[in-house]
Amino acid sequence: MPNDVLILTYSGCDTCRKALKWLDARGVAYQVRPIVDTPPTVAELGQWIPRSGVSVRKWLNTSGQSYRALGKAKVDAASDPELMSWLAADGKLVKRPVLVTGSTVLVGFQPDAFEKVFGAPR
Repeated sequence: MPNDVLILTYSGCDTCRKALKWLDARGVAYQVRPIVDTPPTVAELGQWIPRSGVSVRKWLNTSGQSYRALGKAKVDAASDPELMSWLAADGKLVKRPVLVTGSTVLVGFQPDAFEKVFGAPR
């Protein structure tokens, strides 16, 4: 089981609460970083996006107010570096939670993906 687990969450996010509950139920120790107060930096995103195995566009919280404020057309026209700078500037634009441990980065909460990293319940 991984030792150093960082999870970026938003306190008002039901999905984040589910992920934390999942980790707690399995006794996984983790460090929480409030994503709105301290969003991922461009440098972190530069490392984490490739490790997540999904494109920068999959990092966007498309159901949030920040995304709607930008508008789909503007997002569609943006380059990857531009998207990364927006994600780094606004934690609410980031799909959450973001879990970082070892070489693994998970975006969003999918119990199956978490189970692959941390194992089945005891």
